[in-house]
Amino acid sequence: MSADDTAAGQGDLSWQEFERVALCAGTVLRVEDFPEARKPAWKLWVDFGPHGVRKTSAQVKQLYSAEELVGRQIVGVINFPPKQVGPFRSEFLLTGFPTDEGVVITAIERPVPNGTRLA
Repeated sequence: MSADDTAAGQGDLSWQEFERVALCAGTVLRVEDFPEARKPAWKLWVDFGPHGVRKTSAQVKQLYSAEELVGRQIVGVINFPPKQVGPFRSEFLLTGFPTDEGVVITAIERPVPNGTRLA
């Protein structure tokens, strides 16, 4: 198996390219239902510390209730351009791993300051 196979055909990424991706820790402040979404999704508002509060839509309803998400620290990509999702403007990408049961959110083992960048 080649490196291209393991990276889903994307090829190698330089360290300089990786450093451009702002993967940051944030705490979920608020969760709302998103009935207009095509697939079951939540609207999340997340505090990224010095980067401010940002919102996103996330298809994680299969595995997470709103109550489970509020107060949880997540990892988000905060330097993608905003994306319009129906009537909602998504301002970051929540990271996670797709499984047959649903998307498993990327976990932070111990609390870190909001806005801390993945190293």
